[in-house]
Amino acid sequence: MAHYAKVSNGTVTEVIVAEKDFFDAFVDSSPGQWIQTSYNTYGGVHVLGGVPLRKNFAGIGYSYDQIKDVFIPPKLFPSWNLNEETCLWEAPTPQPQQGKFTWDETSASWIPLND
Repeated sequence: MAHYAKVSNGTVTEVIVAEKDFFDAFVDSSPGQWIQTSYNTYGGVHVLGGVPLRKNFAGIGYSYDQIKDVFIPPKLFPSWNLNEETCLWEAPTPQPQQGKFTWDETSASWIPLND
């Protein structure tokens, strides 16, 4: 079985699990196209050591860049930048390694979470 994302106007609207031959008989009259995505691909790496597919597993609301042939998750904060290598959004400053933090867009910094 494989995963397929329905892309309409550059946005993923649906993700299904199906065999490739399912699409031979499947009739979909709604706008968009079905594009294969890999459940095991994140940040351009296949987590099980296989061949990564389209940088990231597609989710509803993700965008599809047809030129790069990649899925990109929604941008979490306006200040974050797209890492062109992983096609993931990154904060302008790295998250501290120790402790739990949340991003504060107003101060553009990581704020410690109190347990």
